Amino acid sequence: MEKYIVSIIQGIVEGLTEFLPVSSTGHLILTGELLGFTGNKAETFEIVIQLGAILAVAILYWRRVFGLLDWRKGFKAEGGLFAKGQLNLIHIFIAIFPAMLMGLLLHKVIKTYLFSSSTVLIGLVIGGLFMIYAEKRKTKETAIELDQITYKQAFLIGLSQILALWPGFSRSGATIAGGLLVGTNHKTAAEFSFIIAIPMMVAASGYDLLKSYQFLSVNDIGFFVVGFIVSFIVAWLAVVSFLKLLQKIKLTPFAIYRFILAALFWFFILRG
Repeated sequence: MEKYIVSIIQGIVEGLTEFLPVSSTGHLILTGELLGFTGNKAETFEIVIQLGAILAVAILYWRRVFGLLDWRKGFKAEGGLFAKGQLNLIHIFIAIFPAMLMGLLLHKVIKTYLFSSSTVLIGLVIGGLFMIYAEKRKTKETAIELDQITYKQAFLIGLSQILALWPGFSRSGATIAGGLLVGTNHKTAAEFSFIIAIPMMVAASGYDLLKSYQFLSVNDIGFFVVGFIVSFIVAWLAVVSFLKLLQKIKLTPFAIYRFILAALFWFFILRG
């Protein structure tokens, strides 16, 4: 029964934090430390529940996702895979390519040296500072909806996503802040972040799962399924609520939360 409680807690943490600018990876590492749930099986479990969160956003944005993949419209100027004047597959590719490339090149280094409580706390603080900087230095809004995002903006947002390879920095935080710095509004930056998260996280999670599937066993099926379902449900609710909240309070309160979390964890856990 205890392991199912851990599964539910981690599923809630993943669902709540995956698409919020607070770092799901960082939260899973920190809560894993508190729950005593660490090691290879814990890492594999985190990959599985991430897929639950991905599924939630994929379903929420299914019309947009299927629109991007509508091969029947081909290369026509209006609609289709590479249509101009609207979000298309080129935007997605150039936004995910930089971080995917760096992730592949640095995968071993990241997994070996950066997945620890102390590095997460550093990521939480620096990521929070980046978010506040973006709020202060955001440029004139030229993209107030997804179809107004340019290729240049998509690429620059993709470059900012590289920062999220550091656990604790937050992929969502990096991309939303990057969007503000290149001329998107908060809602557009968040929605673009959600959409590029689908291929990005499927690729990253799939790669990690191929390397760690041997840690799965038949006895763990129920444990993993519970975490997956909880993550899916909570992520669905979190995404819907976050868009409304972000437009009201912006990024700074999330940055302050990150600072408080890092300080509390350092003072009560690491310092002790």
